[in-house]
Amino acid sequence: MMPAARESLLDAAFTALARRAWSAVRMVDVAAAAGVSRQTLYNEFGSKDGLARALVRRAADGYLAGVERALAGSAEPCERLTAVAEWTSSAARENALIRAMLTGCWSERLPAPPLTAVPSSSVVPAQRRADGPLPTPRDFVRIVRDRAAIALAGPAATPVDTAELAHPCELVVRLALSCVAAPPGEGGVAELVRAVVPQRVA
Repeated sequence: MMPAARESLLDAAFTALARRAWSAVRMVDVAAAAGVSRQTLYNEFGSKDGLARALVRRAADGYLAGVERALAGSAEPCERLTAVAEWTSSAARENALIRAMLTGCWSERLPAPPLTAVPSSSVVPAQRRADGPLPTPRDFVRIVRDRAAIALAGPAATPVDTAELAHPCELVVRLALSCVAAPPGEGGVAELVRAVVPQRVA
């Protein structure tokens, strides 16, 4: 199956999820919305649980791709960290799956696949990856912290330079997650980031 067709099926499933609880989403409706047979859907994902894992994996990948864009967007370290925090907050606000993954709070409306790997018999590489471990909130903190520290340290940095940046980067990630749970008031995320980022980083 072409990757574009897989994406169409995931889009159809995500649209269906926006309209009704995951328990009420039917595979036949997802297939019809994507313009393929139900058998094609099963061939690609294996089961409804497989489709759920693929949806969550795609949301995780999309969130982390946004982190990379945020880190690449400015020369100023504080602006980069602000962009990461703002992206985290907006992505969680706009996508219930991202919010659930970042916070660990899965509502009854959402699919909630186990985050541990599941046995996979799929011949589809993308599905085998989705059947692997899915990131926990702690994993996201570590991944984003490490990517931010590496990006801010720059290509000529030593491991010590990167390690020194890990703490302020983790503070910003955790601050962003707190803004997901309790949105900030006037001044928004940027003001909070400036308050916690050490001057030598900013």
